Amino acid sequence: MQDDLHGVKDDMVAFIEGHGMRRFQGYVNPEEVPAVAWETGDNPESWKDFVELAKAAGATFLTMNSVELQREDVDYIVDTLRNSNFADEEDMEDARWLRAYIGKTGYVQLGWAYAGIVFTFDAATEWYERYQRLSEMAEEFGGMVMDSGEEE
Repeated sequence: MQDDLHGVKDDMVAFIEGHGMRRFQGYVNPEEVPAVAWETGDNPESWKDFVELAKAAGATFLTMNSVELQREDVDYIVDTLRNSNFADEEDMEDARWLRAYIGKTGYVQLGWAYAGIVFTFDAATEWYERYQRLSEMAEEFGGMVMDSGEEE
C-alpha cells in the first residue's frame, strides 16, 4: 500500500484526459446521493477500468476529489486531543505520527453519474484512514464543553 497517492492522482488526470474526458472538481458524498462504490479487488489499477466504463456509458466528465494532508489539520487534531480529557496516549501518538505525512495525498475519489446513480471509485492510504478517525474524534472533543461545576 502506498503512503502517497499523488502519483496515482497524476496518472488518473492523464488517463482521463487521454480518453477525451473532462474532470469536475467535486466530492460525491454517498450519504447524500444514491451511489455505488467500485470494488477494486486485488487490482490497484482498477481505476483505469472504472474510467473506461464511464466512457463506455457515455460520461463526458468525471468528478474528482483528493485530500492532501495540511499542517493546520494535523496541528488542530494534536492541539484538540492534547486539551481533551478523553484522548488517550495512543491517540496522541497517532496524531503526532501524522506529521510525517504532511503534504502527501491520502485520498482520491473519482465519480460519474448514470441513470440517477453516482458510481464512485475511492482510494485511501492507511494513514488517511487514521487521520479520518482522529479528525472525527477531534471534532467531537472540540465541540464538548466541560461543566465547571460552579453554582450560579
